[in-house]
Amino acid sequence: HFPFVHDATVAPPVVYFDYIIIGGGTAGCPLAATLSQNATVLVLERGGSPYGDSNITNVGNFGSTISDTSPHSASQIFISEDGVYNTRARVLGGGSAINAGFYSRAEPEFARDAGWDEDLVRRSYDWVESKVAFEPPVRQWQSAVRDGLVEIGVLPYNGFTYDHVQGTKIGGTIFDDQGRRHTAADLLGYANHRTIKVYLHATVSRILFTRRRWANPRAYGVVFEDALGIKKRAFLRPHPQNEVILTAGALGSPQLMMLSGIGPALHLKSHGIHLVLDQPNVGQGMADNPMNLLYVPSPVPVEISLIQVVGIPPGQNTYIETASGLSFAYSWAQGFALFHPLCFFSFQSGKPSSLTAETMAKAIDTVHAYANTSLKGGVILEKVKGPLSSGDLKLRSRSPRDNPSVTFNYFKDPQDLRGCVEGMRSIVNMINSPSFARLRYANLPVQALVDLMLNLPVNLRPRHVSSSISLEQFCIDTVMTIWHYHGGCQVGKVVDRDYRVVGVDGLRVIDGSTFLKSPGTNPQATVMMLGR
Repeated sequence: HFPFVHDATVAPPVVYFDYIIIGGGTAGCPLAATLSQNATVLVLERGGSPYGDSNITNVGNFGSTISDTSPHSASQIFISEDGVYNTRARVLGGGSAINAGFYSRAEPEFARDAGWDEDLVRRSYDWVESKVAFEPPVRQWQSAVRDGLVEIGVLPYNGFTYDHVQGTKIGGTIFDDQGRRHTAADLLGYANHRTIKVYLHATVSRILFTRRRWANPRAYGVVFEDALGIKKRAFLRPHPQNEVILTAGALGSPQLMMLSGIGPALHLKSHGIHLVLDQPNVGQGMADNPMNLLYVPSPVPVEISLIQVVGIPPGQNTYIETASGLSFAYSWAQGFALFHPLCFFSFQSGKPSSLTAETMAKAIDTVHAYANTSLKGGVILEKVKGPLSSGDLKLRSRSPRDNPSVTFNYFKDPQDLRGCVEGMRSIVNMINSPSFARLRYANLPVQALVDLMLNLPVNLRPRHVSSSISLEQFCIDTVMTIWHYHGGCQVGKVVDRDYRVVGVDGLRVIDGSTFLKSPGTNPQATVMMLGR
């Protein structure tokens, strides 16, 4: 829909720009639109366009996008070394094109800790929200969860707000009142059409550096491939302020740093990569907020809704959220059923998983039973704040198209596990509240919902007998991702407070890989704001 967006196959062999942005994602799009006001900007996006794809644009097709494993889908599946299914975006707009759409600002202390100008932060949020954020229509499922949270003491009730506030609130959404998704790519509407170029299906393989004696290496360009595999080059125009900027996300940015020679020296050497800078912190601090949930079938039809209501319980280390509707619930279940062939063998070691063929067949039968009897319902989930647990990212190969190996070490820190247990108790209390009673089967106890989750192949982790009676073990055994992973190029370790890569010139990283923790209940608003 933008005249400056083209497939990379039409790009010349060599191009020159003031700024080269690697990754047209949640941060890259607003960053490019902003820089284009006063400079020439090239955006290189490895995926395609989100426009015209109903799986991306339609709220009811969320599950179909997440579970699409085709080689050119907007969602690239990976499995962490923890045995948890996950995905990374491969599309213009990044994660905002495949996520559940919840829009909420970071807590005020997040901006203060980052050293950001608070007035500039507010104005940047406003700039983003004028194009992509909306107040959602709150219908019966979401309102029942809202009332249940208030009833169990998640107070005060704050109504609709984009702000991060303790208690229960209705947050924003990037879906409009017609159920159409508005991604970070929409922010390119702010761009100066004469000074920006966006190439799709442009996979950057490495950043180029000059080597000068007694001076830091300096980024001066990139090598990228189009969809036909033809290598092309983009160079910075000669000016001391011109830069290459990595906005490839929490997996892509540390991965591309390593592929370009910046990372732990021994690890790069093992892959035959020429060392530009020995930086052991690249790939470190990888964290993913653990998510655990219960699926609750309903005796009455409920609306299709993604995340709208959020509970921030006082004194707890967790957030409570919900989504509903047969299309969502069934797609969600199909998404896990889709992976069942992988459950026979561990992705990392090739050893048999504890999820046997019999267990998986039972889980899939359960999913189909719910669908065939036309049960309606939704999921109620908790997300651990922070988190404190973290791991690392390593290369598997020298191909930028391959997923790196990533470990998140879910619940390694006991405080994260306590947060999950607190959150699950809040969910149980909410389900048992009078406000929620009409949307659940009276003869279906919470224990049955727990047992259902234990029989679904939601991950590749082993199941323990105690999981059905111990919330601690339930959290460990059924942990999933809420796709809020971050780290790998963290501020103070890999980049400075202005997001310049320490030890080299002409290179910055501006995305969730720089975060020390996940902002607020959902990071996308803050990542878009950061790009601006």
